[in-house]
Amino acid sequence: MAGKSTFLRQTALIAILAQTGSFVPADFAVLGIVDRLFSRVGAKDDLFHDRSTFMVEMLETAEILRRATPKSLVIMDEVGRGTTVTDGLAIAYATLHHLVNTNQCRALYATHFHELSDMLGYPNQNRNDFGSVEFFCTDVDETDDDHFAYQYRLCPGVNRDSHGLKVAQLAGMPVAAVNVAKDTLTLLKTREAESHRIICKGH
Repeated sequence: MAGKSTFLRQTALIAILAQTGSFVPADFAVLGIVDRLFSRVGAKDDLFHDRSTFMVEMLETAEILRRATPKSLVIMDEVGRGTTVTDGLAIAYATLHHLVNTNQCRALYATHFHELSDMLGYPNQNRNDFGSVEFFCTDVDETDDDHFAYQYRLCPGVNRDSHGLKVAQLAGMPVAAVNVAKDTLTLLKTREAESHRIICKGH
């Protein structure tokens, strides 16, 4: 909804256009040579070959991690979302770690795992293995009457609010269901904050 998948795809297309000597839709662009372009975007299953959506995602991710070189361009969207939160977060972190430290390629990596930015050391990532990683986010403009509009601009930083409830509301989910979701989200955030305080006191 906020345009992150479109941004990933358009970057890949611009790289292809530039390398063929074509017009690039930008005021200014500096792009190095790309030997391979890898994409892990979208969700699909392959039931004919008995592969779930998550298995397809993992097969594509594995292929990228095995084959990408320092001159490759990789775009990846929502790796690890097809399983539990903890398993998915671990897979997402491992994937980024491999791209940065083993493949050492250029990559755009979109995720809703906000915890991933903390694991990478944001905002002080210059002190660890992820010093080359930069963080960008999208945001929304909200109005007093509970309406919103996506900005469709990238800004430096991390947005820890995915606006999932806003999208559900926009899709026409019943008001009663949206209200239950809001109450549940508040409860979950309260529990998370309490757990964080307990951990901090323990240290």
